[in-house]
Amino acid sequence: MENVTEKITNYSQILTTYLEALANERNTALGGTNDCNVVADTKNHHYQLTRIGWEGRKYYFAVLLHFSIKPDGKIWIQQNNTEILVGGELEQRGVEKMDIVVGFRPAYLREMTGYGVA
Repeated sequence: MENVTEKITNYSQILTTYLEALANERNTALGGTNDCNVVADTKNHHYQLTRIGWEGRKYYFAVLLHFSIKPDGKIWIQQNNTEILVGGELEQRGVEKMDIVVGFRPAYLREMTGYGVA
């Protein structure tokens, strides 16, 4: 079994690669009218997918996904403003189910998610 530092390094790479693939996929689908960008703070372990652009005369900025990796090596899903079930996506990429915490759900509901509770 890997130590926590190795786990954090591995999970950081998984999140960055996953978000980059999503950004590329969405930018291609949107046809250049909006930008999806990856923001990766690898020192403090926060990872975001943002969408910035114009829709007609309206400018918008949105955080579509936000993950953080806690010192214990667990990935917290802090925000999910997409249709994607990201827990399953992370599992497919090698993240242990109990290392995923749905952080935007209250603690008393987390045990019902099937993922880690904290």
